[in-house]
Amino acid sequence: MEQQLIDVEGIIANKNPKVLKWLPGFVISYLKRTIHQEDINTILIENKDKFDYDFAEDIIHRFNIKVKIKGIENVPKSGGCILASNHPLGGVDALAIVTALKDYRKDVQFVVNDILLHLKNLNGLFVGVNKHGSNSKQSLNSVNELFSSDRAVFVFPAGLVSRKTNGKIRDLEWKKTFITQAKRHHKDVVPIYVNGKLSNFFYRLANFRKFLGIKANIEMLFLAKETFKQKNKTITITFGKPISYTKFHKDKPDKYWAEWVKKKVYELKD
Repeated sequence: MEQQLIDVEGIIANKNPKVLKWLPGFVISYLKRTIHQEDINTILIENKDKFDYDFAEDIIHRFNIKVKIKGIENVPKSGGCILASNHPLGGVDALAIVTALKDYRKDVQFVVNDILLHLKNLNGLFVGVNKHGSNSKQSLNSVNELFSSDRAVFVFPAGLVSRKTNGKIRDLEWKKTFITQAKRHHKDVVPIYVNGKLSNFFYRLANFRKFLGIKANIEMLFLAKETFKQKNKTITITFGKPISYTKFHKDKPDKYWAEWVKKKVYELKD
């Protein structure tokens, strides 16, 4: 099978061909450098026969990242459950969690933005969500089927990498979807805390963009660069005790319970 590589122009053309038509060539070149397109494609070529858990483990090893695990016994060894985590590293945290679970559960699937489906080596771990595209109904049906299954479903409820506010690195608001799905399908939630941070440049850019009133998350363009900065780091992953879906009473909205679980996640830091 021909190796699928990352192609900035192809991705933009697929998501919004009108934007590609008006983008100057130097902007495309800048984007390629910023996301480390050449470096990523080299990794994909060298690992063309590795997929999912094996691929994730190779990346962690290649970057010389040490993964420390606490409380892995809190993850049910079988049956459907939801794993909900903070998102400090924008990608490396997911790979670290995959390697942490590889000998414990090999049925974990991540609910992700459908743009990540371009990483074919990890497709077996991903179920993509496309809320606004032509196949949005189909993708949402796939997500609903996943939550109703006996698999371990992994989510980053914030949907975005953590930001730095008042000197503290924390997720933005957690979306309520995982609570709604937990109640609907009677799935317990395992809170997960990942200890990690990005560069000060990333957080300063995010805050400056916000200060200027720019809604587009332009700092996300630098997440690939931030990934390469995680080389030789140690990532500690703490799995908390499962929270029964019966805890999420109807007397409070799902949004409340999502933030409540988020608070429990950050309590695992101590």
